Amino acid sequence: MADGSGRASFDADAIVIGAGAVGLACAATLSRHGLYTLALEATDLIGSGTSSRNSEVVHAGIYYPTGSLRHRMCVAGRRMLYPYMAARGVRHWKAEKLIVATSEAETKKIEALFATSKANEVEGCWLMDGRDAIALEPNLTCTAALMSSETGVMDSHGLMLAYQGELEDNGGAVVFETPVEKIAALPGGGFEVWTGGAEPTRIRTRYLINSAGLYAHRVASNFDGYDAAHTPPFVIAKGNYYGCAGKPAFNRLIYPAPVDGGLGVHLTLDLNGRMRFGPDVEWLDFNDPDQIDYTVDPRRADSFYAAIRTYWKDLPDGALTPDYSGVRPKLSGPGQPAADFRIDGPEHHGLDGLIHLFGIESPGLTSSLAIAAECCARLDIKVQTT
Repeated sequence: MADGSGRASFDADAIVIGAGAVGLACAATLSRHGLYTLALEATDLIGSGTSSRNSEVVHAGIYYPTGSLRHRMCVAGRRMLYPYMAARGVRHWKAEKLIVATSEAETKKIEALFATSKANEVEGCWLMDGRDAIALEPNLTCTAALMSSETGVMDSHGLMLAYQGELEDNGGAVVFETPVEKIAALPGGGFEVWTGGAEPTRIRTRYLINSAGLYAHRVASNFDGYDAAHTPPFVIAKGNYYGCAGKPAFNRLIYPAPVDGGLGVHLTLDLNGRMRFGPDVEWLDFNDPDQIDYTVDPRRADSFYAAIRTYWKDLPDGALTPDYSGVRPKLSGPGQPAADFRIDGPEHHGLDGLIHLFGIESPGLTSSLAIAAECCARLDIKVQTT
């Protein structure tokens, strides 16, 4: 049906803006409850942003302040994620992780992480001395380590395909090349979403979740009458990754003690056993996602060699090659305490049926199912879990 403006016009029960991992998890969860749900994606494929540019690690929940959204969503999400992937044939592997210390100061950091892991009720964590860690990983250099047996790696694209498949099985759809141009709250409740693209459309919906990742702030700014005071700061941090030639030197993921803005240059293994290192933290001096250059500067390898050799002293010269980069939509800048996730529901802005997701960076992929459940709880939707 077309309205007076010539745009097609129709109704949905729920709209999710953004078809990354979290947006697709939200859409699948809403559809599971019997809601006719559309995921609106500005590009022509799922997971084209942050969701496809990360370490593909299933995080245990060790790093985050107890009681924070990042803590609660990560632990709950990880507990939901492993059985979800197993049931749907998504490739994954509980690889285990060693967080290593190479100095007395770093040992105190990982002891603090261990205390946090206990407070966060993270299963399968224990401290090890350097000799025991090196017995497990002979190429490792460390004085102490924290083992996380619940950490794993996954096929993030496979996970997103599973979410998309569930959405479609329940009668919903991902609508590609459909950028959101304007949103307005309707007088009787619900929202009207104006989209562009090849077929400009007006869609009315009862529930609306803004899960646009790097573009979530822009989506919020396109909301008629939405108070800008409700929108948090937005900072972009780029993370660069390097591949490593040769036979894998480790059987587990190896992480250094955390650094400002991230978890340090760590070693991850993909599902084929290939080693890769990263990300570092490169704070960008702008916050327009359209300006991001994802090219990895080969000159940054010098700092990678130095960081990696603190725990793998035998890393060969010339072994690292530029691989890929990702960008985190952060809510805090350099030198500031890491900001928590923002799940801004009606209790925050006063609009029934609306959720804005801001600052969903790591561990967003691990947390995706828990974030979806939390969104539904904030919207007073009682979601079926099976």
